[in-house]
This record gives sequence, C-alpha cells and structure tokens, in this order.
Amino acid sequence: MATVFRSHVLSSPRAYPISSVNSNNHSSHALLHFPSHSSFSSISNSKLYFPKSTVIPCSQSQNNTPSRRRPQYIPNHIPDPNYVRIFDTTLRDGGQFPGASMTSKEKIDIARQLAKLGVDIIEAGFPAASNDDFEAVKMIATEVGNAVDDEGYVPVICGLSRCNEKDIRTAWEAVKYAKRPRIHTFIATSAIHMEYELRKTKEQVIDTARNMVKFARSLGCDDVEFSPEDAGRSDREFLYQILGEVIKAGATTLNIPDTVGTNMPSEFGKLIADIKANTPGIENVIISTHCQNDLGLSTANTLESARSGARQLEVTINGIGERAGNASLEEVVMALKCANHHVFGGLYTGISTPHIYPTSKMVEEYSGLKLQRHKAIVGANAFAHEGGINQDGMLKHKGTYEIMAPEEVGVERSDEAGIVLGKLSGHHALKNKIEELGYELKYDQLDSIFWRFKAVAKQKKRITDADLRALVSDEVFQAEQRIWKFEDLQVTCGTLGLPTATVKLIDVDGKTHVACSVGTGPVDSAYKAIDLIIKEPATVEHSLNDFTEGTDAIATTRVVIRGKAGHETVGMGASMDAVVSSVKAYVSALNKMLDFGQKSMPAEEN
Repeated sequence: MATVFRSHVLSSPRAYPISSVNSNNHSSHALLHFPSHSSFSSISNSKLYFPKSTVIPCSQSQNNTPSRRRPQYIPNHIPDPNYVRIFDTTLRDGGQFPGASMTSKEKIDIARQLAKLGVDIIEAGFPAASNDDFEAVKMIATEVGNAVDDEGYVPVICGLSRCNEKDIRTAWEAVKYAKRPRIHTFIATSAIHMEYELRKTKEQVIDTARNMVKFARSLGCDDVEFSPEDAGRSDREFLYQILGEVIKAGATTLNIPDTVGTNMPSEFGKLIADIKANTPGIENVIISTHCQNDLGLSTANTLESARSGARQLEVTINGIGERAGNASLEEVVMALKCANHHVFGGLYTGISTPHIYPTSKMVEEYSGLKLQRHKAIVGANAFAHEGGINQDGMLKHKGTYEIMAPEEVGVERSDEAGIVLGKLSGHHALKNKIEELGYELKYDQLDSIFWRFKAVAKQKKRITDADLRALVSDEVFQAEQRIWKFEDLQVTCGTLGLPTATVKLIDVDGKTHVACSVGTGPVDSAYKAIDLIIKEPATVEHSLNDFTEGTDAIATTRVVIRGKAGHETVGMGASMDAVVSSVKAYVSALNKMLDFGQKSMPAEEN
C-alpha cells in the first residue's frame, strides 16, 4: 500500500498566491487549474489567495457538498443536467482481456463492491456468450439488482447483446429480475465494419438497428441502450440518421464508442457535439461514450465527451479490458471531481470515492491483472514521495505535490476503529476487517481463512491489509467445483543435485494421488508432477509472484494457462512459501479449466 500523508491544518492564516488559469472567471478555491482547450492562450494574470489549510483541490469540489445528491433515475432523462451517470463495464468489457475467467462468486463480489462504490449502471456481462455468462448476469440481477439502499439507490443491471433476436431475448431473460434492468444492443456503423464484418448496406444496418430496438422494447424492457460500433470512424451523416431512427424505435441511451481508440480528444469532443446538434430527437435520450485505450487517450476522450454533452460515461475499474483496455473509472471520476468548476462547469457523479481503492484491489486480485506501481490514483506509488525536493515540499505543505488526499479514494493507514489484527484476534474482528476490505464470505470460507490467518499471525508480527487480501483471494479465487485439491508438497533443490518435487493431490472423490518429477527448478518440477496426476494438456503462459511486506511475507502467485483449445484461465495461490503458492495457483487454474470447460468466444467488443 502506498505511504499515506495526511493534511495538517496550521493555525497561521498565511495565504499563498497561485495564478488562475480560468477563462470562465469562476472563483473556485483550488491550488491547481486545468485549462480547457479554449484557454491555453489566454492565461489570466489574476491571483487567488486562500488559507494554507485549504490544500486539497478535490476536497474543495462541490462534489462533496451534501446537497448534491444523486437525482431520481429516469431511463432517458436526468433531472439535474450537471449529473453524469457512471456505467461500469468491468464485468463485461473488462473481462475480455487474455486470461480473464472470473468465477460467478468473484463476479458477484465485484458487483456488490461496484454497488458500494455507487456506479449507476453495472454491465454485468454478455448473456448470450455462454451459459456461465448468462447465469452470472442473472445472479447479479437478482441479488445486486434488488439491493435498494436507504436513499433509494439501486444500480441498473445491464446485459450486452448483438442486434439479433436471440441475443436480445437472452439478455432480457438474464436482466429482467433486476429492479432496473437494461438491454444494451449494438451493431457496427463504420464503412470498414459494414463491408468486411457485417456485409450489409447502410439501409440494412439501419433496418436491423431499428427493428431490434423495437424488439427489445416489445419484451417489456423500458431501458434500451443502443451503440453504433466503431462510431469514431463512421460517416457523420449516417450516424445522425441511424441514431435518429433508434430514438424513434424507443432507445433511451445512445452510446458513442471509440471502438479502436483512434480518436483524438478534440476530434471526439466535436463528434459528440455534432451528434448533439444534428440528431433528430436527441433531447429525448442520454448521450453516452465508451472509449478504448489503444493510443492511451481513453480517459482524455471520455472527459472531453463530458464537456461536449455526454451524460453517461462507460468505464472499467483499473482501465482493464480488450487490448489496451478502457477508460479508467478512478481516473475519470477523480478528474471530474478535482477539476470540477473551472473545467467541467459543475459536473458531478454519484460515486463514493473512498470505495475506489478497495474496489481496485478486489478487481486486481480477481482478474489476475497486476497494476503497475505508477498507475494513477490507485497505484502503489500514487501517494509516495521519494525525491528530496518533493519530500521537502510535502513536509512544508501537503498541497505542493498532492492534488487529492489519499483518504478521498480509500487509501488508509489503519481502519477507522483502530483494530490491529494479530494472533489473539477472534472471528468477529477478522470478519469485520474482511468486510471492510469489501469481501462477503460464507461461514465455511471465513472459518477456513480464520485458521490460516491464525497460523500466519504466529509467524508475522504485523498482519497487513495485503496479507488479508492474499488469504481471502486464495480462498475465493478458486473454481466453484474443486475437482482437485492440493494437499502436500516436498521439494529438493539447490546447486548439488537435480530439483525434485513430490506432490500430493486429492481428487473429487477423496482419493489421494502422489507423483514425483524433476525439472529445471522447484516450481517447474512441481508443475510437471501435477501434470502427471491431472493429465490436462495445458501450457503455462505467464506466472507472476507478488509479496507482501517483510521477510516473513506472504507470496501471492498468479498463473495464466492455455488449454488445448486455446482458452486461457487464471489461477491464484497464496502461502508464506513461494513454491507452495505457485503450486496452489497452478492447481487453481487447472480446476477452472476443467470446471468451466471450453467457453464460447468472448463478446464482440463495443
């Protein structure tokens, strides 16, 4: 976890001047100004003065004002024109990177955490892609989609579908159990896609889109989102035409995707402005955007779209997704919050930002996609200051090098209750801490983790949040049917002989299997011994070890394997022994491969 620095309030009322880069003459109380594209050449010479204690621009944002509540949810209308809906597609587009294969339990955990975070719409998956996807979306719709909080908030649960009756009907059957269900259907509109992928004319594409939106509405769904795939490379006049037709057919949200991440921010912002100005009936729907990150511009494009009139932004936690990923929720939300008035004119979201970091860590663990340390907002270095000049500035004034407080996004030094877990801690304290980290476990899972926690606590002086996440993830990041269970491992290695491993596994019927093998090292020999037992053709594509703090660290291993049909699965294991951790991860990945079988191809990207 990144080092946390807390802002301190000095009694001295000294003020420090900063230059205002604000072409709109707003008197916002902020340390930093982010100029709009129209104000780079007209920097004001005026000064702003404020007390030294006012150091965190994001904390000054009206986003934190209690009166700015989430407006009533109406599918095609937002009562407050400054409110921006956050559409999270972590469980759909975010799950399309190589090796992504989360279990239903993991998807439910993430969906619950997204609800805690306060996202407006959860795109739970592509129900027609496979039976597993269908069941996961249905479960999320039933459980998370009906958990209404005291203020009436409950997330919309959305299912993706292509523009055909089978996909749309399947999506409806999965999401209809939610209090607020949505169908999201799409068809390509760019010349290259229509010619080579669809082999349809413009007229045929319009006819298909119109009829499929009508069909979705006929099923009883009053919240239908339509996306013209590859809109960023589509003919403008054609876009205005097809979007106008689906509005008349009953679409409530129009999503404009930069599907291959090729647009520049100014270009994409103008696209949204042009659609808003030229599409008949546009005043009766919500404009949304979905930006891929192929050129590293997804966050910039998404923010520019908000400035141009989009009021739904499609994002993923940690920016994960197809190819180079998507716009990152944490970056988009905190940019809106930090540069609120002087750039975005008061736009705000319903996101509870202290839940950002716990959600990021959960997605990192469950997806198996390790974050780079310098990742904005949630990376390990996001609030770390090592350079001498930076450290000197931080000691004098936190606002010199921090534009937000770590606590704003959920990075804390300790829990609010001051509970420190150790070898004398009981079930209740452990349960509370695990729930604080965002996990909901069954009793048998909690009991299993408790005894492992006690064993670790006997060997470690300090149990960190990272240690607990490792133990929890090792428990829940398993196939729902544990066909093979790891039991024991013995390795011999070093410079004096061949590395040798003996592995004991238990099959689903309780029968013990033991195998021994040699290899290039202890992990390689252990994997080969496992292969002798399980006999499931698979290739290890990637193996990564991560360690918590100290020489008594818990090793967390993520293994990506590829089966004979090309399908990839991720396994994870945790142990204070790095080799044991690797073995558990490999068995976990093999269990997933056997449990899931060969899934259908992933959803077409949007």
